[in-house]
Amino acid sequence: MTTTFQTIVRRSAAVLVAAVAFLTLAGPAQADVPVGWAAPYHVDRLHTVLVFVGIPVLMFVVIAVLVYIPSLIRGERMTPGAPAVEDHWFGGPRKGTSELPGPDTEESKAGGASGRW
Repeated sequence: MTTTFQTIVRRSAAVLVAAVAFLTLAGPAQADVPVGWAAPYHVDRLHTVLVFVGIPVLMFVVIAVLVYIPSLIRGERMTPGAPAVEDHWFGGPRKGTSELPGPDTEESKAGGASGRW
């Protein structure tokens, strides 16, 4: 039990020393503005939130609206669980599976997939 407690104390002390060193060394620079440069201006927090949150949310909404507008113009329903369009088999028969030929014999491959174990 003592070795576990000592290990926890040592690791905690190491983390504390690393945090203090980081905060000390990574603090803001205390240099003056070079000659000829404009004085730095204060950035408002509301402006920052609007730029980093408001613009991405606005872009998300605009893209979502642009995606849904064609479907809404065609009159498709957007309710969950209700099929908006009929299923379509690309490259398949136009009337569905009723046009597919049935198997002629036991070895025939016609009629769709045949799973065997």
